Amino acid sequence: MIRTNNISFSYTEYEKTEELESDDRELVIAAREAALNAYAPYSNFKVGAAIRLETGIIVKGANVENAAFPSGICAERSALSNSISNHPEDKPVALAIAAMTEEGLTDDFPAPCGNCRQVIAEEESRTGNKIKIILAGKNKTQIIDGISCLLPLQFKGKNLKINLP
Repeated sequence: MIRTNNISFSYTEYEKTEELESDDRELVIAAREAALNAYAPYSNFKVGAAIRLETGIIVKGANVENAAFPSGICAERSALSNSISNHPEDKPVALAIAAMTEEGLTDDFPAPCGNCRQVIAEEESRTGNKIKIILAGKNKTQIIDGISCLLPLQFKGKNLKINLP
């Protein structure tokens, strides 16, 4: 039997940052601030990410480029690494992403790359906690309920066994 299936998801879109709930608005502002700290001399595309942990702590990350591409790191992975390294027991509940160029904030909302989507999926799996994803553009913001919406057919490595010497 041959079957055709569809994958779809819903998201909430806001026309103005001011329309967001105060916690989400605070996270978007933190992501925009983090983008200012990005090191992006090659692409001039600065990305910032901010994660709210269960305790309310906000952890930031920015993209860091390197001449030996792809040795850099994306903002989302930078923020998640910061979160895991410094607050390993405090689960992420929301992640905001913002980007800017030399002209300022991008009109479109930035979406995580494939690597970042998989890292976010792994963090959801590690903590057993769905992470709200907030994609913040200059004029519009999308809120997505968890990474499975952006990465529906995730690689699941839980049963992998790696034997190290």
